[in-house]
Amino acid sequence: MNFLGFSRLETGANDAQSDPEKLAPDHNELDTNIRSHKDAGEYRNTRNVLWSQLRRVWHLSQILLGLACLSALLHPAPLKGISLSMSEALTVGPYFLSWSAETTELCPQSDPISPEVHAELADKLDETFRTQEYKLWAYENLGGAVRIPTETYDDLGKPSEDPRWETRLLLHDYLQKRFPLVHANLSRTVINRFALVYQWEGTDTSLKPVLLTAHQDVVPVDPQTVDQWIQPPYSGYYDGEWIWGRGSCDDKSGLIGSLTAVESLLQEGFKPSRTVVLAYGIDEERGGVDGATHIRDYLLAQYGPHAFSILVDEGGGYEIHNGVIFSAPNVAEKGKLNVRIEVTTPGGHSSVPPPHTSIGLLSTLITSLEDHPLLPTLFRNSTYFRSLQCSAAHDPGLPTRLRDLIDRSRTSPDALRALHDELISIDERHFRAITGTTQAVDLVGGGVKVNALPENAWAVVDHRIADHSSVAALQARYIELLTPLAAQLNLSIDAFGKNVGCNSSQSVALGHVKLSDAYGTALDPAPISPTAGNGPWELLSGTILSTLGTALRDNYSDRKAVVAPGLSLGNTDTRHYWDLTRHIYRYGHRGATDAYNGAHTINEAIKAEGYLEMIRFFTRLILNADETELFN
Repeated sequence: MNFLGFSRLETGANDAQSDPEKLAPDHNELDTNIRSHKDAGEYRNTRNVLWSQLRRVWHLSQILLGLACLSALLHPAPLKGISLSMSEALTVGPYFLSWSAETTELCPQSDPISPEVHAELADKLDETFRTQEYKLWAYENLGGAVRIPTETYDDLGKPSEDPRWETRLLLHDYLQKRFPLVHANLSRTVINRFALVYQWEGTDTSLKPVLLTAHQDVVPVDPQTVDQWIQPPYSGYYDGEWIWGRGSCDDKSGLIGSLTAVESLLQEGFKPSRTVVLAYGIDEERGGVDGATHIRDYLLAQYGPHAFSILVDEGGGYEIHNGVIFSAPNVAEKGKLNVRIEVTTPGGHSSVPPPHTSIGLLSTLITSLEDHPLLPTLFRNSTYFRSLQCSAAHDPGLPTRLRDLIDRSRTSPDALRALHDELISIDERHFRAITGTTQAVDLVGGGVKVNALPENAWAVVDHRIADHSSVAALQARYIELLTPLAAQLNLSIDAFGKNVGCNSSQSVALGHVKLSDAYGTALDPAPISPTAGNGPWELLSGTILSTLGTALRDNYSDRKAVVAPGLSLGNTDTRHYWDLTRHIYRYGHRGATDAYNGAHTINEAIKAEGYLEMIRFFTRLILNADETELFN
């Protein structure tokens, strides 16, 4: 899908000061509409309802590891004929360009897609899934995997050198015993000692394969928190409702769910026409540098670039909201840059100190950063704006006035500004996280002794880059913001490998500032995967709708369901898979209430009936992909 370019550009601070009306929030239209109610009491009630409804919007897709929201920004197309200076593009001060939204339809939906050629097989599998025997087998599949502590540490050495990797071998042995048909019928390749790729060869090699990915590793359990767990963290215990333990949500349910689906299909004698590939990384929790990167290289060598029809990895899920099931596959991920700011100055005895030590100078630089945050931006072609349209189109509890405001904001700059101001007033912190580049000073250090002047002070600033921005733009912002300040402080400065000079009036700098990528892990935002009107998206969303519409759990199958694209605020192994396909969707088909306490924390557990629906989703996705005409 070609998205038209809509942007909220940022003008310089000087422009804002000279023309304060440009930045003044325009509440007139919003307040006039609200105050058209007959009395102030009704105004307050409507305002409270509005806030309540919009707060719920934030939670529609907060399903990916407790980080994702049903929101995001899509990359705008290049703005032809518009040229911006760095200060205009990167300093504070909003300005809205008033192009209209790309489509006239609010939240277009796919039709549910159920297997037709394999309809009898799908029905038979559902009958099997209902049996207690199957449920206990499937639940134990996951429980047994959870009992193997495949922990990933940030300081892991190479897989060939560090023995802590070897817990993956225990998992491999378990998988071979637990899924005998998978290992008898699929080819298995071990990559870089521990990563796994399974290939289920289809009968029609002209069809692009399906790629399902997950990761074997989990974050460690803090030993000091073990006694706070309801069940032991590596028990894999099924208590009749929940399956307990580290990895039950992130991400062994995805790994075991997909393998269980394939084993179940093999038990019924299914042979695919379209090749299915399963790929399981080993260190997603530290960036996938030893797992996903090697998987990518192997698959590129085997199949070539962009050879896969669709890739589905861990990610968003679904949630019931005002009686409607909203589902949010993540079509994009924010970028990432950890900036190390290092200040070096002469040492000496602290009895004769300079006006500012390296720690004080570093503090000044950090203060400047925090005083000039990048403003959030609301694009009409953003995922978040599209999720609002989905709420306007399908949420029966949304006030009519707000529904109209969302609709009018697609073409009216005034309505868009009013919507932006309303959203940021409700929850500015989340709005910034969703629609802008964030910054958080998370690490700081300096000095070795109380009576010695610190020769070096440093800090690391974590940035999650908005998907309308880039690593280069963020680095340019650092240079523009801190270079003049360094000159005022009489400090020379190197920024990301470039000497950007010292413009002070003194001939000798009093110290030096170095800006760098702290860990060499800079990552641009992910390419936006195509959505409405695109074959792989139609297949995915249609499968989601049919899986929800035939759900075996109570209180789901008779509900209306809606699918809307979402954004992942964190990063998955898919950061390494961009060259395998344009159609990357991060979706695990887990309900919002199916995680007991989220992931990466105590009492990680998944609701068993929700995990069973994950297996159903993988099964139906494979069957639908096998007979689809939406793509080759």
